[in-house]
Amino acid sequence: MNIISNVIGYPYIGATREWKQTLEKFWKKEIEEDVFEEQLKTIRLNRLKRQQDLGLQLITIGDFTKYDRVLDLAVMFNIIPKRYDVLPNASSLTTYYAMARGTDEVIACEMTKWFNTNYHYIVPKYENQELFLTNNYILQQFEEAKNELGIIGKPTIIGPYTFVDLAKGYDEKSRAAFFLKLIPLYAQVIQQLVDAGADWIQIEEPSFTKNLEEDEILLIEEVYKQLTEALPHAKILVQTYFEALTSFERLSNLPVAGIGLDFVHGKTENMKSLLQHGFPKNKTLSIGIINGRDIWSANLAEAVSTISTVKQLSGVNDLWISSSCSLQHVPVTKKSEQNLPHELYDALAFADEKIREIAHLTNYIQHGTWAKEGIVANSIKAIESLATHPIRKNEQVKNLVKGIKDTDFTRTVPFKERQVLQKKSLNLPDYPTTTIGSFPQSQLVKKTRAAWRKKEITDEQYEAFVKEETARWIQIQEEIGLDVLVHGEFERTDMVEYFGEHLTGFAFTKNAWVVSYGSRCVKPPIIYGDVEWTHAMTVKEVVEAQKLTSKYVKGMLTGPITILNWSFVRDDISRKEVAFQLGLAIQQEVKALEDAGIKIIQIDEPALREGLPLRKENWAEYLQWAVDSFKLATSKVAIDTQIHTHMCYCEFNDFIDPIRALDADVISLETSRSHGELIDSLKVHPYELGIGLGVYDIHSPRVPSISEISSILEESLAVIPKDQFWINPDCGLKTRHESETIASLTNMVEAAKLLRAQVLSV
Repeated sequence: MNIISNVIGYPYIGATREWKQTLEKFWKKEIEEDVFEEQLKTIRLNRLKRQQDLGLQLITIGDFTKYDRVLDLAVMFNIIPKRYDVLPNASSLTTYYAMARGTDEVIACEMTKWFNTNYHYIVPKYENQELFLTNNYILQQFEEAKNELGIIGKPTIIGPYTFVDLAKGYDEKSRAAFFLKLIPLYAQVIQQLVDAGADWIQIEEPSFTKNLEEDEILLIEEVYKQLTEALPHAKILVQTYFEALTSFERLSNLPVAGIGLDFVHGKTENMKSLLQHGFPKNKTLSIGIINGRDIWSANLAEAVSTISTVKQLSGVNDLWISSSCSLQHVPVTKKSEQNLPHELYDALAFADEKIREIAHLTNYIQHGTWAKEGIVANSIKAIESLATHPIRKNEQVKNLVKGIKDTDFTRTVPFKERQVLQKKSLNLPDYPTTTIGSFPQSQLVKKTRAAWRKKEITDEQYEAFVKEETARWIQIQEEIGLDVLVHGEFERTDMVEYFGEHLTGFAFTKNAWVVSYGSRCVKPPIIYGDVEWTHAMTVKEVVEAQKLTSKYVKGMLTGPITILNWSFVRDDISRKEVAFQLGLAIQQEVKALEDAGIKIIQIDEPALREGLPLRKENWAEYLQWAVDSFKLATSKVAIDTQIHTHMCYCEFNDFIDPIRALDADVISLETSRSHGELIDSLKVHPYELGIGLGVYDIHSPRVPSISEISSILEESLAVIPKDQFWINPDCGLKTRHESETIASLTNMVEAAKLLRAQVLSV
């Protein structure tokens, strides 16, 4: 039997975020394009060599990007929206980053979540463009690896069905034409790779794990029939992940050389399918056995048992041992995390450690022995040591969760009655303006915080700095004319990490970064114990800010589901139980803010949708406990306390009902890149509570004009009544520069004033 170790993909960020630093130097014009390209080449080669040194036998090529892999593919096929024609004499790289980030002349492409992860991709927009192969970047990376390192890699490309599934701009009629144009281009890319010496081509089709109707299955069969007929000598492995393969009997029999299956998140269903349908004996089977989405060490004995069962059920001769999905969703290595509690550190596995696990498993399946004595015993010992640690045995927290009642999820008065009382109590103008929460984290803010963490300045000096910065931005907001202010969150590094630092059950890493979108990287906390509120976390800063103004300052909290979904979470209890622990903790903080006199409290849930299972039949269960977790945090407030929430890019058109179920008095939505779609949705599904549609894109450095914002407001008026309408940016302003932030908010406030004047004159 032929057994090979491989992974679906590997982090491109670099162990010290060198990829991010290179991109941002180029954007700031600190390096020229030729230097930029050379530095990226060095990063690419280093990451390949790293995987080779870790013992990986088949190394993936083409999983590297200059911003986003979906965008890479769109540009490679010339799927460039016509609006980018306005860029004068733009180089291909200029157009590429304009699509990703926008410019003064043109807005960026829409961005949304990659399936149910916290990674954001750029949405392709098909406008019936002439499609052709502009530049086979995968071929270039393949030849680079071969020539520089002698590596004959496994090129990977996002598959045609998934690519079209993620794209927008077509209707049912043009969709067929879109596929017909794409198939020859995919064939051209793959044939060039085969001609260059590629033995295997990995085609990633995560959309094969979603709900598929009969017509979609027929379409997939036809697409792969045409594609493989054009490529008689290509060995293609169709790789699925995040769930079990849908319509297993038919899709496992596509005319390709191999199929990759997820035996972590899709284990139960994939096992049942193997038992019921078997597996084509002439195909290679890639077993996704090591979890690519969490940071916990694998139980190697359990993994061997699973592999042995799959091997027996499938009866194949060629078996690959792999990750369940790309390792881009986990940090690079745990080596720099020496300050973690030893019982936690021993139980962790980041990308490099996961590759070692794959190498160990591959060696065992090949030879029947472990490469080192004690490998299995040590892995089990680490898992059991953490499982029995006192941090997971907080009986007070467990009893609070057990004592939750149905009434704990319901506010005492319905929205319409609350709205009347809040309107009278708060006395805000029509179309009130506000921001989402954070203000720019300048270099001075970052430098001062770093000095404080290194104990180069005292607690008193740091607190004085935060207080001064808060006061400065309260004054700026007053001068701009915002109606509801925020304190700016200068004391917070990250909207999840900050809260984790004040709750029990969390641990924090030094360098465990993952990419969220573009060069934006996050360092998710680790929830490894029971979560408990022990003291006020936000009251001091908000109360200090409120003293500086007669306008309302919002209390700013992160919601339980976002803390859950943006953390690496313990796997010994259900996510529901962890979410309820978090909901109870945030409930305590809400009470502390109320007791301090704060009348508007925002509890952000930007990650609510990304936790949705891929299969719609599993949505109801998740949404029930996810929404309940939010309501657990908010249901005890006074009638005239106004609860806000915020959500980010996540395709709201099929998500209005869960948003409504939150029963928040006001929700702000991140919609500037897809504003028209939400407007159309609200025409069909009206929203009865307060709502603010984001009027400009904070992920782009461009400053929107007053007329541009006014146009968005006028469109919104068609679907949002005056007494429900709020005006705000798309998201928090932490990543923006001060000058563009002030300019954009000034234009937003001016547009609001024009709207009020317009309504008064009617």
